[in-house]
Amino acid sequence: MTIKQQASIKRDCFDKVMLPVYAPAQFIPVKGLGSRVWDQNGEEYIDFAGGIAVNALGHCHPKLVKALQEQSEKLWHVSNVFTNEPALQLAQRLVDHTFADRIFFANSGAEANEAALKLARHYAIKKFNPYKTKIISFTHSFHGRTLFTVSVGGQAKYSDGFGPKPADIVHVPFNNLDAVKAVIDDHTCAVILEPVQGEGGLTCATPEFLAGVRQLCDEFNALLIFDEVQCGMGRTGTLFTYQQYGIIPDILTSAKALGGGFPISAMLTTDTIASVMYPGVHGTTYGGNPLACAVGCAAFDVINSDAVLSAITAKRKLFIEQLEKINQQFSVFSQYRGKGLLLGAQLSEPYHDRARDFLNTATEFKVMILNAGTSVLRFTPSLVISDEEIIQGMARFAKAVEKLVNSK
Repeated sequence: MTIKQQASIKRDCFDKVMLPVYAPAQFIPVKGLGSRVWDQNGEEYIDFAGGIAVNALGHCHPKLVKALQEQSEKLWHVSNVFTNEPALQLAQRLVDHTFADRIFFANSGAEANEAALKLARHYAIKKFNPYKTKIISFTHSFHGRTLFTVSVGGQAKYSDGFGPKPADIVHVPFNNLDAVKAVIDDHTCAVILEPVQGEGGLTCATPEFLAGVRQLCDEFNALLIFDEVQCGMGRTGTLFTYQQYGIIPDILTSAKALGGGFPISAMLTTDTIASVMYPGVHGTTYGGNPLACAVGCAAFDVINSDAVLSAITAKRKLFIEQLEKINQQFSVFSQYRGKGLLLGAQLSEPYHDRARDFLNTATEFKVMILNAGTSVLRFTPSLVISDEEIIQGMARFAKAVEKLVNSK
């Protein structure tokens, strides 16, 4: 594909008109197809970033494009004063294929987690007492950027500097069951965790830890919330990661890949927990938007198929084989983390805190990657990326690593 256009807008416009909370790359993508992206100058990139685990089926997947085009000629928005067919169809899919009985749609992972945390406190207050409000979370976790969710997240660098934080939130080390035992009590309403920590370096929960937390939640009448915003929707090889552990949460949140690139999120829960809610207690203007849900239905049907899910383990293996080839030559990685195509490469000691340098150098060689913290490289490509694209993208990445290592 040849793409070149006279750019009417330049990268320096960002520095003039956008709030300075991001530091985007110097090129501007203008077209994507599958696992490839083209910039304003027609330069082609291989995409191992996937919009941070969002573009689970790559760019412009034909079934998603078709769903969006067809829905765009029917109904765009009606608000939650009314319901709509795509929202009901997507909710039914989620109910049919998970533990859940009830679904709440929103627009982002933060909103889904906000709804989950509000539901957990509301349930505890209604069912038990007004003092059962403690939330237990974990260091290095990430649950969103609203004041509530960023405070629940276990990274002070994101939550400090905005004044008083919501109260009754406790953070303990991840995968440390004794630490949870030390703080959980009858005032605890919920424990929230990511089965695979996304922004926290792609650390996986151990089976023993999840089983222990589930048991503690049952013992103290606390709800267990799984944040699967990043690790859900096929990313780790099953529709949701909890299904690999055999541990069923009380509430689960999903976003990112749920819409395959179209903004949508969902909170999933049971009839019993949902019973404390009533009209007006929570809401959102755009949640359940027909366009988003129509695309979500198409994405769900493709992702939740044997053809896609059964291939993820092999694609992960190929990624690690290619990373090992690079490592044998340059010794830049100390271990590999995550599950499925939520893959992290821990940088070895000489390259700690240089993850962003690897990301930036990779773009020079036309491959898009991510970081997860300062010392872990993150790869979240399309779930249907071809083996050829993995090999070709890794060859480009190898050149980036060579340049960076030789420039020390």
